[in-house]
Amino acid sequence: MRRLRILALLAAGGFVVAGCAAPGPEEVTFFADGKTVNVAPLASCDIKSAQCTTRPDAAGKLRIRPGKPVQISVPSAIAETPWKVTVQYVNGKGEPQELKQDIITSLDRFAYTVTTPRPDDQILVVEVAQASVLSRTGRPEDAEAVTTAIWSLQVEPPAA
Repeated sequence: MRRLRILALLAAGGFVVAGCAAPGPEEVTFFADGKTVNVAPLASCDIKSAQCTTRPDAAGKLRIRPGKPVQISVPSAIAETPWKVTVQYVNGKGEPQELKQDIITSLDRFAYTVTTPRPDDQILVVEVAQASVLSRTGRPEDAEAVTTAIWSLQVEPPAA
């Protein structure tokens, strides 16, 4: 359910999932609290064939303590395109907080560190969305960012 909400917010935030995009690289690496997981895309689309592949079970999982950052490492195939990080978290009382989003457009950034504002905040979901810039008319003024792949980390809070 959280994943669907994040996907909807990605679309509303400027990246639209499309059936015509380059295939995403196979894995994004998430590192947090001394643990690492490599994650395949939940969904990726091929621009030439207009075919999309979904893998609903591809989300990575890590047990992370409140206040701990999450480091993201992306391969060059993502770093060389615009990409977006979306973070869902709750405060120390368990209340949902506003999504944190950051769009990376430098075309040479391979890493990103997710932090929360307060040390008792608990990260719940971290998603990476890769984008391609496409124009239906071929004119630059008609170009828009289109999501080509999405990777997700689902955080499991520590056992009480």
